[in-house]
Amino acid sequence: MVKLLRYILFPFSILYGLIVSFRNFLFDKKVLKSSEFDVKTILVGNLSAGGTGKTPHVEYLIRLLKDDFKIATLSRGYGRKKTGYQKADETSTAQDIGDEPLQFYSKFNDISVFVDAKRVNGIINIMSQGEEFIPEVVLMDDAFQHRAIKAGFSILLSDYNSLFYKDFMLPTGNLREFPSGKKRADLIIVTKCPNFLSINNQEKIENKIKPNLNQEVFFSRIKYGKLRSVWNNETIEFDSVDAIVLVTGIANPKPLLKYLEDKNKKSTHLKFPDHHDFTDKNIQNIITTFENMVSDNKFIVSTEKDAMRIKSYEELEKYPVYYLSIEIEIIDKKNEFDKLIKNYVKAN
Repeated sequence: MVKLLRYILFPFSILYGLIVSFRNFLFDKKVLKSSEFDVKTILVGNLSAGGTGKTPHVEYLIRLLKDDFKIATLSRGYGRKKTGYQKADETSTAQDIGDEPLQFYSKFNDISVFVDAKRVNGIINIMSQGEEFIPEVVLMDDAFQHRAIKAGFSILLSDYNSLFYKDFMLPTGNLREFPSGKKRADLIIVTKCPNFLSINNQEKIENKIKPNLNQEVFFSRIKYGKLRSVWNNETIEFDSVDAIVLVTGIANPKPLLKYLEDKNKKSTHLKFPDHHDFTDKNIQNIITTFENMVSDNKFIVSTEKDAMRIKSYEELEKYPVYYLSIEIEIIDKKNEFDKLIKNYVKAN
């Protein structure tokens, strides 16, 4: 029924796409202003509505650059209760700054994390700090359609299982703008690829993407790590777990579900919308589901992003709540990718 409704709404998709295209035209012709700043800016975004793996790719960039450069991240802070410009500190919660920025702050103690829905205002404030605090690189999360800033380097992500050239505009599909928007990217990454993706298949996808002469196409996959406690950072091997209650509030949990299926784990999936603000009823449902699961070696498992919100619920503290850590790997051309990013940051 939902699929049928989406196709019924196809005319609205065309209208929406034309409106977005006209807005892009105004930016391209400089009728609408794009601001530039005297700081290196790397944008990570997509053409579709969520689920392409922006957060772990930003984290990849942090790991790549943080030992040599002073790094800051700037996010919208989706789902937070507060508004305006915020800098993350030890008192920040997901309700204050959003789950993804809190994840950056929790994992990397040698970077600065900022949120502001108005990215221009965010960078103005970042660059207005004392000189010793001004970053050399600002990583902007989910800002591909935020044309008010002209990023120095743009990375476009597209999910292997839902490539943008196969998709339609919202509300029929999931695209925020027509596929021609890819021309603004400096490089394109096909994300969430299978563990083995042949060079031949990579070339077929690249041919369908039709990159411009100045664009590079890369492929990445998810690398799952250990289970880490939400409460004390204790880690356990995933293979040692018999049964789990999986709690997800992300746009696309399918790769994680496939991973669990491959691991042959007994699991019950409680699925919530992306960035879901858990209610007391939701928390009680998680507890009840866990207590009713028949196993002596059972755990509540979430994604790392969900853990940023779950950790604020004291009712869960007596339960074994863990998140499954992930990183991304660049397939085949890692050195080339790393060199492109570092060369941009080092230039001038």
